[in-house]
Amino acid sequence: EDYLDALAWAESVGGQKGLIARADKNAKLIHDWIARTPWIANLAEDRATWSNTSVCLKIADPTIAALAPEAQAAFAKDIVSLLDKENAAKDIGSYRDAPAGLRIWTGSTVEAADVEALLPWLDWAFAVTKAKLAKAA
Repeated sequence: EDYLDALAWAESVGGQKGLIARADKNAKLIHDWIARTPWIANLAEDRATWSNTSVCLKIADPTIAALAPEAQAAFAKDIVSLLDKENAAKDIGSYRDAPAGLRIWTGSTVEAADVEALLPWLDWAFAVTKAKLAKAA
């Protein structure tokens, strides 16, 4: 029954084409935000390899990028922790073996409004974490 419900939902949003369009729209929201946000970049440097379902990001801010890899990882984990505590995002840390950063699911099961709502939270968490780092220095 769960499978049939999932198929019925997929059909209700336009079938395969609709599912792809939803994922594309969600990823575009993230990619457009990246283009206007100097502290973040897509982990995949070649645009042809950008994902439309699991957007992996790296922190491009020069101050953070100049830190040792362990410190960069700690910085990213602090962002993830802040977002988790605020219930703004769950499980968005980069994969264990990936470079430090964030990973945002933008697949077709995600509502575009939720992606849009996340973006200011990302900026907030970065600003708070960077300010904390500056105080510690």
